[in-house]
Amino acid sequence: MRKLFLILVGLIAVNIYAQQDKQADTIINHQVPLIKANKADLLNNVDVIFNTQLGMNNYFADGKYTGSRFEINQFRLEIKGKVYKDKVFFRFRDRYTKNTEVQSVDNMSSSTDLAFIGYTISKKTSIAVGKMTANWGGYEFDMNPIDIYQYNDIVDNSDNFLTGVQFNWIPSKNHSFSAQVLNSRTQTFSEIYQDVPDITEAKFPAAYIGNWNGSFLDGKFKTIYSFSIFQEAEKHGKPVNMYYTALGNQFRTKKWLFQYDFKWSSEDLDRTGVVSTIIPDNILDHAAENTNYVEHWLRAVYSLNEQWKLSAIGMVSTAYWKDVPSDLATSTRMRTAWGVIPTVEFYPIKNFNLKFYASYVGRFYEYSDYSKTYLGQVNNNTGRLMIGVISPLLVL
Repeated sequence: MRKLFLILVGLIAVNIYAQQDKQADTIINHQVPLIKANKADLLNNVDVIFNTQLGMNNYFADGKYTGSRFEINQFRLEIKGKVYKDKVFFRFRDRYTKNTEVQSVDNMSSSTDLAFIGYTISKKTSIAVGKMTANWGGYEFDMNPIDIYQYNDIVDNSDNFLTGVQFNWIPSKNHSFSAQVLNSRTQTFSEIYQDVPDITEAKFPAAYIGNWNGSFLDGKFKTIYSFSIFQEAEKHGKPVNMYYTALGNQFRTKKWLFQYDFKWSSEDLDRTGVVSTIIPDNILDHAAENTNYVEHWLRAVYSLNEQWKLSAIGMVSTAYWKDVPSDLATSTRMRTAWGVIPTVEFYPIKNFNLKFYASYVGRFYEYSDYSKTYLGQVNNNTGRLMIGVISPLLVL
């Protein structure tokens, strides 16, 4: 009986060892990399970023509290990188907090910011084709969108991402230039402007944009300047265009950062759209003609230390309509919008771009006498108290 017991124990031990050996083989097989070394090297040149801004928003209108809710203000998935010996580069970014309707002009979802492929011609020159940022110029638009709590009127109402081609030239480390030829819009003429009398849509509605980035005083003073011409249509054989310039200036010290943008937009057809929204449909049932917009945007940031920053933004946007009836108004001004954005930001982890923020966005709208008397507009203000977290999370 003792011998039989020892034999059974031996058989069980052999069986257990065999099973352990078999499992070990299985584990070893799974340790074969799913991505081979040469593929892993390729991924070293690719970034996957979750651009996020989320938190609790508290809303006010004319000084009265109207409600609160948790919101994902921004979530933009971004994939960018270089392939083939750093010669070919690409960038894709899609916004998940915006509708995904395919646009009628570029056949691309309205939620897609960027989808382009580029080629590095030389150390100083490159070219890119696809949907890209229109290089408006100015520091307001140059910032990552998740770091913006509220845009001024022109940027807030623009098609900021358009499809076309861009050429880049970097003659020195302190200066770079770009030139773009893009679709002037993502939607058709009638979708944006409606049926404007005596206007013929351009066969190739195009935007021509020139941009210059400059750096001076060892990088303490920088500029982002641009000028753009948008060809939209014709009227009685004359071009119907939009002319837009943005002059961005930045000065940085150890503790302070100052940024100032001046923007001017002259629009034969009201592309920004603010003036058109002021005029009731019973007076004008299509986009207004001959509008102007002038804007100022100022941002000051003070770094208390590596983890705490205080900032304040002041902005003003004035909308003009040259076709205001002269017998009813003494000025072409229709509305002036003011904005103030004080903010406190806290970075809990040193050398990592994640921050908690508390910010207030106050907007004040002042209408001209003509707008109030004949168009029924009333001065008003809005507010938004925001508390949340922001990070461009690099996940790969």
